[in-house]
Amino acid sequence: MACTHKDVVFEANANGWVPSGSRTALSQHQEHPARLPAVGLGHGHKPSGGYVLASDRDDEKDGLCQAITPGVLKRGVTYRVAGWISVAAAEEEVGNHQIGHPVRVSIRLGDGACAVVDGGAVWAEPGRWAEIKGAFRLRESPRSAAVVHVHGAPAGVDVKVMDLGIIAADRKARFSYLKDKTDKVRKRDVVVKLGGAPGASVRVVQLDNGFPLGSCINGEVIQNPAFVDFFTNHLDWAVFENELKWYWTEAQRGQLNYGDADRLLDFCDRAGKPVRGHCIFWAVDGDVQQWIKDIGGDRDQLMAVVQDRIRGLLGRYAGRFPHYDVNNEMLHGRFFRDRLGDDVAALMFREAAQLDPGAALFVNDYNVECANDPNATPDKYVDLVRNLQRGGAQVGGIGLQGHVSNPVGEVICDALDKLAATDLPVWITELDVGEPDVALRADDLEVVLREAYAHPAVQGVVLWGFMQGHMWRQDAALVNADGTVNDAGQRFIELRREWTSNARGRLDSDGQFMFRGFHGTYVAQVTTPTGTKMLKAFTVEKGDAALVLDMDT
Repeated sequence: MACTHKDVVFEANANGWVPSGSRTALSQHQEHPARLPAVGLGHGHKPSGGYVLASDRDDEKDGLCQAITPGVLKRGVTYRVAGWISVAAAEEEVGNHQIGHPVRVSIRLGDGACAVVDGGAVWAEPGRWAEIKGAFRLRESPRSAAVVHVHGAPAGVDVKVMDLGIIAADRKARFSYLKDKTDKVRKRDVVVKLGGAPGASVRVVQLDNGFPLGSCINGEVIQNPAFVDFFTNHLDWAVFENELKWYWTEAQRGQLNYGDADRLLDFCDRAGKPVRGHCIFWAVDGDVQQWIKDIGGDRDQLMAVVQDRIRGLLGRYAGRFPHYDVNNEMLHGRFFRDRLGDDVAALMFREAAQLDPGAALFVNDYNVECANDPNATPDKYVDLVRNLQRGGAQVGGIGLQGHVSNPVGEVICDALDKLAATDLPVWITELDVGEPDVALRADDLEVVLREAYAHPAVQGVVLWGFMQGHMWRQDAALVNADGTVNDAGQRFIELRREWTSNARGRLDSDGQFMFRGFHGTYVAQVTTPTGTKMLKAFTVEKGDAALVLDMDT
């Protein structure tokens, strides 16, 4: 969806840029047409080719700035940043196979010691234009001119900026577009057929949706009746917040604790909820327990405990967890790879696949869908998956954690499109939307859920909790501490209701009744004119041709 010009609240003027930094120099250039990027997500028009080069930068904070007209930016409005960024290799990098640098866009508010709002980040490579797709929202309208500031690359690296703009998100237009897309992706024509009974009444009721929505749970929240009530009535899957992590099941070497996980599994079994296995390993140093770190450089001993962890966990729970996050957050951590070599990541997948061949083995990471983390771009995530596959890993899915703020649908969709190129299913595995204003929180939640539901690559969404006082992130609850459902929770329930197909009607003269229904399980009841009732359960799955439900068979 291209934006309209009225949505653009700021467009960089090539003559309006000023340098930041004591020595930074700015100059204007024209890119060769053959090197221009294709039309991107941002403005929806072909790039102009005119760019500004910031050179002689002495510091990461050095770059270029441009003022935004006072009064243009408003509080509570979600804006996205769009444009193209490139860098030129520093002299000492030439010939060293430098692969790029992070470049950031910030919005500075006020004078002097001003507040700074993150407007997005991109990984820019020499000789290539990278599209920036950041987003931000202001808590208060600026009292004076705001300033766009492009910076972030190391000192000595020249930064190029082309066609940078700020665009007000039009969520209503986006939602309207997504409804048509959703109809194609998540629905199918169904024909209920019964011979010799024209005029018979038909009632079809959907029992559940084929697109699961879940939540994390822990040993404390399952003791809370209000939590259990919302969870059992509105959610389909579960994931344990901490109880399956290695630092929980083996805080001290050799002292295993699976009792907490067993109790949560029993709870989910009674509730009929499948559970994601989160996680076998965690790649980030700060989330590795001390006794493992104490092993230090003893490679053989570390490999032995890694093998013990895989065999102990998957040997105990084989067949119980449909999914496993194998080595959590590999875009942000390298604890095991730094000590055991890059091949250990694929080895973890191979070993897990042997012990539990029925489980889908996932990568799982954060910020991939937000366009604000140069270390976690969709392209880097795809490269990670490809490298694992080259090492023999049976990667079964891609997990996007989804710890988001002021989300923009077009940005999320762009990330999903890139991940879909792997042909792997995508799950949003840890969704929480942080926003103090609960009305805006409801809108933000709807943005993410509609994008996920409308995208053919996404197969499910799991919330990272939903109840106030029992969540990792503040200001993200759907249910208040007293058990009342807030605006965000109501929006969640409304979306679930919207994505449910119930139908009534009568068989036509050919003995048929047709409706278009969301994927999921149903029961159909046909009542003939003589009062005979016929019931049949059925499942609507993905398919182009109409599903024919013959009540005679």
